[in-house]
Amino acid sequence: MSNRRILVVDNEPSIQEVAQICLETVAGWEVSIAGSGLEGLAAAEREQPDAILLDVMMPEMDGLDTFSRLQANPVTRSIPVILLTAKVQATDRQNYSKLGVRSTIAKPFSPLELAQEIATTLGWKL
Repeated sequence: MSNRRILVVDNEPSIQEVAQICLETVAGWEVSIAGSGLEGLAAAEREQPDAILLDVMMPEMDGLDTFSRLQANPVTRSIPVILLTAKVQATDRQNYSKLGVRSTIAKPFSPLELAQEIATTLGWKL
């Protein structure tokens, strides 16, 4: 178990709760939650997490706009971002990768496999 810090940015409370419980329980990671893109930007700058799980479909500021702003900020640019999305076509994955997104995890995701998917993507040991 390591003391990795993950920021989950998602507007759905049920997704927030499931992600937090499984990442804390399975991996022992510290998880913080943001319910919107704006909250996520502030939390990323303030907390400097080791990775961000970012929902693509959110009201007001979607995940791609949020990602763009994270990349534009020198303080948050180097934080790896993994997108959570219900829409994962091969072309979408390629486009996200070209933007600098580390990976895409399909919703609904398997709670028991989420930590392993993140660890594998980022080269972390569980």
